[in-house]
Amino acid sequence: MLSGIIRESISKADVKALRKNGYLIANIYGKGRENIHCAFKRNDFIREVRNKTDLIFKIQVGSKEYPVVIQEYQKDPITSDIIHVDLMLAQEGIEAKYSVKVKIVGTAKGLKNKGVLMLSKKRIKVKAAPENLPKNYEIDVTNLDVGDVILIRDLPQNNGVKIVERNDVAIVGVIKSR
Repeated sequence: MLSGIIRESISKADVKALRKNGYLIANIYGKGRENIHCAFKRNDFIREVRNKTDLIFKIQVGSKEYPVVIQEYQKDPITSDIIHVDLMLAQEGIEAKYSVKVKIVGTAKGLKNKGVLMLSKKRIKVKAAPENLPKNYEIDVTNLDVGDVILIRDLPQNNGVKIVERNDVAIVGVIKSR
């Protein structure tokens, strides 16, 4: 489990000192909760995020554990290092917006007919409580031929999960190669 420290001061000088010591600045927030200003070792955070299997993962700040979701992050424009991350508390029973991964399964038959598989959306925005959240949207592309497409409206409807994307947006399709 990823563990971090609570930032006592949020001044620019303290943030600079923490970054110099290899820390990633973070804010944790949730509905009806006070913001938690914290910091994590940058390499530990990146390792934890790469190895996570679910959208929601647990972190420890001080002596408390929190289930969180990465909501947004900022990168240094020159070095592309992550310098700041916003984490949202995944509070049971409280609906919030999440971005759920799309997982492609199978090989499209249109690939044999000189087609190319185009993945238009890697994530789908949904509104749900954390306990109803799907791990990912698994899309079977085996029956897709050249010119076929799977839209948002073709996704299965889960109880307690509302997709907040437009229905006519393409997720994946097979187009004719040049």
